[in-house]
Amino acid sequence: MDQLARIIVDLRGGGDFRTVQEAVMAAPEHSDERTVIEIRKGIYEEKIIVPESRKGISFIGESREGTVLVSSDYANMLGPDGQKLGNDNSASTFVYADDFYAERLTFSNQAGLYKGQAVALAVSGDRAVFRDVCIRGNQDTLYTPGQGRQYYENCFIEGTVDFIFGSATAVFEGCELHSIRRHNGYVTAASTTEEQLYGYVFLNCRLTGAAPEHTVSLGRPWKPYAKVVFIDSWMDNHIRPAGWDNWRDPERERTATFAEYGSKGPGARLAERAPWAKRLGKPEAGGIKAAALRGSDGWDPAMTVTANV
Repeated sequence: MDQLARIIVDLRGGGDFRTVQEAVMAAPEHSDERTVIEIRKGIYEEKIIVPESRKGISFIGESREGTVLVSSDYANMLGPDGQKLGNDNSASTFVYADDFYAERLTFSNQAGLYKGQAVALAVSGDRAVFRDVCIRGNQDTLYTPGQGRQYYENCFIEGTVDFIFGSATAVFEGCELHSIRRHNGYVTAASTTEEQLYGYVFLNCRLTGAAPEHTVSLGRPWKPYAKVVFIDSWMDNHIRPAGWDNWRDPERERTATFAEYGSKGPGARLAERAPWAKRLGKPEAGGIKAAALRGSDGWDPAMTVTANV
């Protein structure tokens, strides 16, 4: 994918557009070339949609903390038609297109802790890559519907309940997952299908939190065949000793695949983990990243996009 164009967004008027959405819609449709959208520092209060027709778009922020894409919609909020938005329509940023790339910016939803479900970033496109970004919210922060492949590297993701959730295959490498709720939290709620070999894979991540000791689970199965794996990750003591939750359905203990290898830190009390969770061996853990992302096209996120930004 060759670079086609660079578009500059500056809310103060020093670029091609003042809003990110205008820049997205200025990108060519159905193009095999990449459009790089450079977003200067500022708080961009807008809902952003990257439609399927705008594939190959890159969002490059001026700084991770200083370039913020934010709105405050939430699932129970009434839309123009008088109906609740629901999770599918509450996100601050939606990415439906394939081959999306983002770097050095923040996706945020500021609906607040007591508004319930409120998505900061929803991604359904295939071959999506996020590097050095923040994804901030409370309940249901990062939504990954569909069965595309996604890669997150050196990202900061925060939330309370089920704050990484959905059915996509997603690898998180070197990321910090920060639990901010006072009690009873869940890091993941995967809805992986039975046919998918992988769901969420966490490699060399750090699980931190302001939550009290032993009040946050690594995950619970939103759908019966949820798949979540933690490999060589450090966990603080907010993680419950049992690690995993069956979502009040013992039958899901048989169908879900929740596993760990090389967990460390005060929250990595593997001897006390739920007996139905798996412990991986080193050979099995070693090849999961490539296997999860490769697909029939041999995709490797390290070899795509970065040469173009």
